[in-house]
Amino acid sequence: DGGPVLFRQERVGLYGEPFVVHKFRTMCLDAEEKIEALIAAAGGKALLFKMEDDPRITRIGKILRKYSIDELPQFWSVLRGGMSVVGPRPQVPREVAEYTDVHHRRLLIKPGITGLWQVNGRSELSLDDSIRLDLRYVENWSLIGDIAIILKTVGVVLRPNGAF
Repeated sequence: DGGPVLFRQERVGLYGEPFVVHKFRTMCLDAEEKIEALIAAAGGKALLFKMEDDPRITRIGKILRKYSIDELPQFWSVLRGGMSVVGPRPQVPREVAEYTDVHHRRLLIKPGITGLWQVNGRSELSLDDSIRLDLRYVENWSLIGDIAIILKTVGVVLRPNGAF
């Protein structure tokens, strides 16, 4: 569509500090301007907002998302220190604004490219299940656990169920 290949967005990381995440752009150029109307139409909850048939996603974007190719530029954020390979997904400020005290515990560890909820259902999980898995990760971090999540991530990417 003539727009940029990379998408840059401010996210909230460790201890609530903002950082910029990079992804391959999978949505139309005015996707950010359309988000508030879509959130309102879906009930007004911004926290972990996802739509199965999001009208903002481009044709190539559907393929990039299905196989998680859009996530590859996030390794730049890992190299720059804002993210980890494994951890809770980084949220945008409008989502963090809806956090309860319990949700804020997600910010006690660096956000990651992959994590427990990505390998245990992805977008098919409920909000409560996604948060529960992120908090379980934060409270029970281990190197062996990270290795297991990375290995499971490879399987999830090769068999892309629940990606949208």
